[in-house]
Amino acid sequence: MTSTDTRVEAEDSGPSGYAAARLRLLQEGARSGPPRRAALAELTDDWLTGLFTAGSGGMRGVSLVAVGGYGRGELSPRSDLDLLLLHDGGDSGAVASLADRIWYPVWDLGLDLDHSVRTPAEARKTAADDLKVQLGLLDARHLAGDLGLTAGLRTAVLADWRNQAPKRLPELQELCAERAERQGELQYLLEPDLKEARGGLRDATALRAVAASWLADAPREGLSDARRRLLDVRDALHLATGRATDRLALQEQDQVAAELGLLDADTLLRQVYEAARVVSYASDVTWREVGRVLRSRAVRPRLRAMLGGGKPVAERSPLAEGVVEQDGEVGLARAARPERDPVLPLRAAAAAAQADLPLSLHAVRRMAAAARPLPTPWPAEAREQLVTLLGSGRATIEVWEALEAEGLITRLLPDWERVRCRPQRNAVHIWTVDRHLIETAVRASELTRRVGRPDLLLVSALLHDIGKGWPGDHSVAGEIIARDVAARIGFDRTDVAVLATLVRHHLLLIDTATRRDLEDPATVRSVAEAVGSQGTLELLHALTEADALATGPAAWSTWRGSLVADLVKRVSAVLAGDAPEEPEAAAPTAEQERLAIEACRTGGPVLSLRAQTEPVGTDTDSGTTTVPDDPEPLGVELLIAVPDQPGVLPSVAGVLAMHRLTVRTAELRALDLPDGVEGSVLLLNWRVAAEYGSLPQAARLRADLVRALDGSLDITARLAERDAAYPRRRGIVAPPARVTVAPAASRLATVIEVRAHDAPGLLHRIGRALEEAHVRVRSMHVSTLGANAVDAFYVTGTKGAPLPGAEAASVARALEETLRA
Repeated sequence: MTSTDTRVEAEDSGPSGYAAARLRLLQEGARSGPPRRAALAELTDDWLTGLFTAGSGGMRGVSLVAVGGYGRGELSPRSDLDLLLLHDGGDSGAVASLADRIWYPVWDLGLDLDHSVRTPAEARKTAADDLKVQLGLLDARHLAGDLGLTAGLRTAVLADWRNQAPKRLPELQELCAERAERQGELQYLLEPDLKEARGGLRDATALRAVAASWLADAPREGLSDARRRLLDVRDALHLATGRATDRLALQEQDQVAAELGLLDADTLLRQVYEAARVVSYASDVTWREVGRVLRSRAVRPRLRAMLGGGKPVAERSPLAEGVVEQDGEVGLARAARPERDPVLPLRAAAAAAQADLPLSLHAVRRMAAAARPLPTPWPAEAREQLVTLLGSGRATIEVWEALEAEGLITRLLPDWERVRCRPQRNAVHIWTVDRHLIETAVRASELTRRVGRPDLLLVSALLHDIGKGWPGDHSVAGEIIARDVAARIGFDRTDVAVLATLVRHHLLLIDTATRRDLEDPATVRSVAEAVGSQGTLELLHALTEADALATGPAAWSTWRGSLVADLVKRVSAVLAGDAPEEPEAAAPTAEQERLAIEACRTGGPVLSLRAQTEPVGTDTDSGTTTVPDDPEPLGVELLIAVPDQPGVLPSVAGVLAMHRLTVRTAELRALDLPDGVEGSVLLLNWRVAAEYGSLPQAARLRADLVRALDGSLDITARLAERDAAYPRRRGIVAPPARVTVAPAASRLATVIEVRAHDAPGLLHRIGRALEEAHVRVRSMHVSTLGANAVDAFYVTGTKGAPLPGAEAASVARALEETLRA
């Protein structure tokens, strides 16, 4: 059926005919994107025109006007209809009756309708009071009735907008900024709002409004394509969900990708991010230009009066060879010749970042069009300018984005293309891969005084995740790429080797510090062998901190920092020639020793809960203690001393799960007691947080723990009852748990690593499985990163020796099966 046949069917059959024609249009696989949106708008135009004609009975001085997205002809499958019934102030009863004849059929079909009935004067007054109304009227389009009435309103609204632009544009900019603050940046969100987030459809509409003011204009290259891509994704989202939604939820992404013919959800997100990046950059440039024009208008009359007329000339201040500052931006000097100066893009970028000024759009485009490629290897100046750019702190980000918007980054670093706009489906990460790399460089710039080679620190920060997007371990792939890039940039052979080591082992310190027993000499020696030198260790320490800080709030804390620092100190001693001695139990703190002695005296568990809301005090009858709060981002510290006995780990973990305490980090170890005190005590040092509400009283925790240890409290049954009472909500499907045996990680124990989706009772289930396997947990190191649990258990057999290989593998398989059940 042709589009003409569809319109005729809609006109002949009324609302039911329109509904059938609309459904048929949306189900046509051959038509999508702009053609489908235009066809849907045309079909809707014809239907509404028919309703208007039938209801108006030849009435004069009335017109039906489409505004907003419908006015632009951009109807997505579930878009609402923005309509204005415009009238000249005549028979109000007849106008109201006509409105009912139009609105009610729309409502009867279940379509969302944003409607109003106004005279031109009322419409202009409402627009003057409400910026959103004025923006909608800028896209007013005549549908039916008195064309002159509509045309007069359009002319008046555009004139009002241009006359009031110096006042309204700052309001619009503030509106965009507030929305960005609420919704975040579309180009980085895993579940973005295609309309409201920064770089989304609302911002694209705002840019149209700026252009309509004649005050400034947005960079047009790529903008229409970016806007079309976002609209296409929204269309597919509406069809996939059957709802009028703009949020691209995780569970819908595969279906939306399939609707668009894309490979997978990551490909979809990457296209969305690329489009959002174009819109965001265009917004930055446009609002900067608006500010410049408004400042110029404010200052020009005073300058003219002072200079006796004439147009003032903007001052140009030199910043570097071929680079100047002019009117708050960094541009090219008149004598600059980018076609003869291949270092100019990096020199201009470094100068702009150092001055904390934006690069002018004209300058970036001129360099992108004319600059010659750098020779291989780069000249020393180019390398130095890159390091200067990376070391400029926060100012680096805006300058880097300007270079990337015009393709200069991938021209300088071709390997950047694989990480550009690449999503990271990990709740710990808050950035795409490329933005994370720049954020890491920004963080590293704050640590350059801690290292002897800040240039290697900054470049390793830029390259440490460059292997993402390649098959296999990104650290291994990244090492190969880093060698090639470092040599191309012009580093000598020794520096290339250091950079390759830093990229290969950028996770070594944080993984070892949080998942391995630092008292074990094998742990420290393995790190020393991987690092190789004091200088590399110093750089790796700084890179580790910068990487974690740039990842997100869950990746770094004072606790993790202290663990890494402790590991670095031990490795440094080995590199200096001081071999680690056989492990001796770390001396307990005064509080730990007191708790251990109390546990031996009472024969039961003793707790210390560091909670800010609880007063200092000791309850000798219950064996519980509270002490002042020690601020820690990961939660509240819980110390537990328990006489050594079977079932301690699952009992403690189960009690915490019963009380809805989320375990952020956890350690368990045997504690040596002072001379004269008999017995063996296990010390558990955990960081916990209440899932919701306030923390439970330490006395209640201890009472339940006593019952769990003596078998009178069936934790497994209690947790099962609670799960049955609260059915699981729909959510993402997490990947299955993975359990592995870390080879040669320790001479004294077998190290079993568990990586799983964090859930209430997870640690309880792991503890029970290990107990059932008849292994003893010698120590453990548990950490929760976002929704992921990454745990390491040092286990031995009943005689205190590491498990034979086959037995260790069997325990790991059994534990993995338990967690996957």
